[in-house]
Amino acid sequence: MFTERLSRHLRAPFPIGAPDWPSAVERPAPRPTLGIDYDTAWARRYPVRLARVAYTELVTRPLVAAVARPHVEGLDRFENVEGPVIFAANHASHLDLPVLTCALPDRWRHNLVAVAAADYFFDTRLKAAYFSFALNAVPMDRSRVNRRSAYQAQQLVEEGWNLMIFPEGGRSHDGWAREHTGGAAWLATRTGRPLVPVHIQGTGRLWPRGARRIYTGRTRVTFGRPLSPGEVPAREMVGLLESAVAQLADEAATDWWSARQRAAKGSTPDITGPRAAAWRRAWALGPSPKDGARRRSPAEERHWPPRP
Repeated sequence: MFTERLSRHLRAPFPIGAPDWPSAVERPAPRPTLGIDYDTAWARRYPVRLARVAYTELVTRPLVAAVARPHVEGLDRFENVEGPVIFAANHASHLDLPVLTCALPDRWRHNLVAVAAADYFFDTRLKAAYFSFALNAVPMDRSRVNRRSAYQAQQLVEEGWNLMIFPEGGRSHDGWAREHTGGAAWLATRTGRPLVPVHIQGTGRLWPRGARRIYTGRTRVTFGRPLSPGEVPAREMVGLLESAVAQLADEAATDWWSARQRAAKGSTPDITGPRAAAWRRAWALGPSPKDGARRRSPAEERHWPPRP
């Protein structure tokens, strides 16, 4: 009580200070500033962009190289494409975004905006500020269709930013891919920009969902040929994207020629996993890094998609 009285006496009177709020008028609810309402425009200003380039080159890339050691394939498949483009990848781990960012050449890396879950990456002010700065992330509502976040992503692409999106809508629950939502396809058809499919292999084993530590190992990032929206409806584009990512997963597990042969026959393995019990799906994935001494040799490991 004494503190409130003292603050009233020390406060500058109106019009120098703020006026008193009429007691008979109800105060409006404060405007939300987190989640989907967090303003990320500051992270795309030129001084912040320069600082982010330094942070990426001096911090993010060395850490990714030490933890994930990514091997990159397929950069030549879209090197002649004029930006901006929309990168759409599978999502198994929080490592996916930094690994993919570091796998891209400078031309794409330093002009990239990442779509991130508003309820996870923007739920506190510290997390929102960090991910906006470090990864140039923008919030996206994944719990329901939100036109404002979708139109913000569309506007960024139209302004010349490359966009990174995970069409599965969230991380895998058990290591297998999830069915795609229509966000990436919708953005591609709305903006008319190429959609580049990407498959990231290995991150789900290094930092699986719910894990309390990060393991080290090798990962593989495979880029596919750009999909041009053209006159293809968004619903059809979803299927084309899912098929392209599945073919890249097959290529990463075997080789390019074998994957192309199976794609031509329509026998590309389903990356959503076997329709079976949880233990059977876990067995099909093979051992993980946390198996420690029980880890099998490469010749004994199970592979999915299965090798011919």
